[in-house]
Amino acid sequence: MSASKQVLIVDDEAPIREMIAVALEMAGYDCLEAESAQEAHAMIVDQKPDMILLDWMMPNMSGIELARRLRKDEVTADIPIIMLTAKGEEENKVKGLEAGVDDYITKPFSPRELVARLKAVLRRATPKGIEEPVSVEGLTLDPISHRVTANEKPIELGPTEFRLLQFFMTHQDRAYSRGQLLDMVWGGNVYVEERTVDVHIRRLRKALGAQHDHLVQTVRGTGYRFSTQVA
Repeated sequence: MSASKQVLIVDDEAPIREMIAVALEMAGYDCLEAESAQEAHAMIVDQKPDMILLDWMMPNMSGIELARRLRKDEVTADIPIIMLTAKGEEENKVKGLEAGVDDYITKPFSPRELVARLKAVLRRATPKGIEEPVSVEGLTLDPISHRVTANEKPIELGPTEFRLLQFFMTHQDRAYSRGQLLDMVWGGNVYVEERTVDVHIRRLRKALGAQHDHLVQTVRGTGYRFSTQVA
């Protein structure tokens, strides 16, 4: 597993954030910090961290409320969440898990335990095609070497087309609007016209060639989908 995963630490107590950040950075992770659920939500939409460590008890909006909000939003629904809390009772753990968190660590905890639990959740949450090669009808994308081949012959793609193809190949048979693709592929903090998606789709199809361009399908009135089935 890549050691440069980005983790967002959400806690209203700076010393706790600092302690966690030191432990995670020593383990090779990049850390972001937020002191409130509102600040965290903005950072999550803009930067899409690989993992969120979320304190339960915070002023204004609790960690549980933020977790529920993230799970309802398609853009943030799949980001793994570990809840950090002093509430150790079984009832509270159940409440946290029902809100959609992936794991639950009771304070106080050792940095070693935190890193081990974080690695376990990331391992479960990493879909095929993020770190492992994914293949469809002779078209193979390898995210580690950043190469795409069609029947073992290399295909040249720009960085945006590569990300677009990677997203499509790991999210098949579902139609996405241009706005959704901008959020998922370009990121929530990038402000570009929705028609920009059309330009990159056209480039991607051209690069894929006659053998594979049919996989990227136009869905009238909606946007695009990637599918091996006839549109």
